[in-house]
Amino acid sequence: QVQLVESGGGLVQAGGSLRLSCAASGRTFSRYNMGWFRQAPGKERELVAAISRNGRSLYYVDSVKGRFTISRDNAKNTVYLQMNSLKPEDTAVYHCAASSSASLYREYDYWGQGTQVTVSS
Repeated sequence: QVQLVESGGGLVQAGGSLRLSCAASGRTFSRYNMGWFRQAPGKERELVAAISRNGRSLYYVDSVKGRFTISRDNAKNTVYLQMNSLKPEDTAVYHCAASSSASLYREYDYWGQGTQVTVSS
């Protein structure tokens, strides 16, 4: 029911920053928890960061704590992932996803097409 389009990926040197954006369609954006996932070649997909409907609850995987910040602007139907101090290990395809669950950790039903983030040494 909601369509998601990511942008902001690219090539950056280690230590640099990128800001990913995820624009959502429809009139129900504020009903969804939102998450950012990533998947690197040969690795399992992981939930990187998540934010609740009203932005009051946040989740970060340990490897990005202190470096990444998830935020949302419900008036703009957009969720962001600010990525600072990037490391080569952050290289992956990043996907935005939406969940109608009460949990930040599961039932992500809608997915964007993904945006590539490449961090060079």
